[in-house]
Amino acid sequence: MKLRIKGNSLRLRVSPSEMARLLQDERIEETIHFGEREDEQLTYALELGLVGQIVSIRYQSREITVLLSTEAAHEWAQGDHVGIAGDLSVGDGRLELLVEKDFACLDRREKESEDRFPHPKTGAVC
Repeated sequence: MKLRIKGNSLRLRVSPSEMARLLQDERIEETIHFGEREDEQLTYALELGLVGQIVSIRYQSREITVLLSTEAAHEWAQGDHVGIAGDLSVGDGRLELLVEKDFACLDRREKESEDRFPHPKTGAVC
């Protein structure tokens, strides 16, 4: 799972194998270590089970969890939709959330295209 944070937006990209684990276990996570101590790390996760909303976020000490509706996640996994997006009110502003399928590269870099969803524009002329 890839994490991208830019300004007040957060994006997760999910590979096919991670999608399968998410649907089975209802949670996937990654941890990045910034030092040797346990408090020098950040865990980011994607979790199913949200009720009443399609997407939300939970922030706790050293952990960011994006929460998805189980129904929306299953529809997304089985359909042609690229992702699930949300816009949440936070503090004095808005937080944009996007969870999307991680597509293969169009330039055919095989190593970077392993365990990726087939790109919808494969074969298209640029």
